[in-house]
Amino acid sequence: MQVSGGYDLRRSCGGRAAPASSTALARIPVGVVVERRAAKSLWLDFLWRPISALAGGSSAAPWTVIGMTSEAILFYAGEAVIELHRTETTNYRDNLASGAPVLWVVLRPAASAHAYELLAVTADPAEGEAFTDAGNDLVETVPMPAVIAQAIGDFIAEHHVDRPFVKRRRQRAEPQTPARCGKEWETQE
Repeated sequence: MQVSGGYDLRRSCGGRAAPASSTALARIPVGVVVERRAAKSLWLDFLWRPISALAGGSSAAPWTVIGMTSEAILFYAGEAVIELHRTETTNYRDNLASGAPVLWVVLRPAASAHAYELLAVTADPAEGEAFTDAGNDLVETVPMPAVIAQAIGDFIAEHHVDRPFVKRRRQRAEPQTPARCGKEWETQE
């Protein structure tokens, strides 16, 4: 499956092989731009936030300065891969139908020359929310580029299956059946 611009969704990103345990049917390479601003705080020196995603990769090295103003510095944080799974098409569809589709960018604090490492980018709202549960990761949304929205729309058209909602019924307890705990239920030898 080709996306305009010549990106092949089935290829691995940046020459890196996909994890062997991945069940993704498609992968979309994406670059991330991060902004660093001086903080007006006694406890922080800088505020970091992802501000945009770029369709495809870049030849720039991670954490290359790509822009500078008197208040902020823009960095190309690096390249990640959006993995698309057939079981999550409903979430992707809801994201696209929102009118302003977004990507969730996850940055993890690093003990290296750079304050953060690019951990993940996802188009799945549920996965994006799940990333907010853990530790000190910085999770922010950025606008989804049109070429990525088109690729995800094509993926949904090819793989989406409507599944009816089935409410589970509780099994009623039998009042004459004793509780299954205690020594009377252990096997006798």
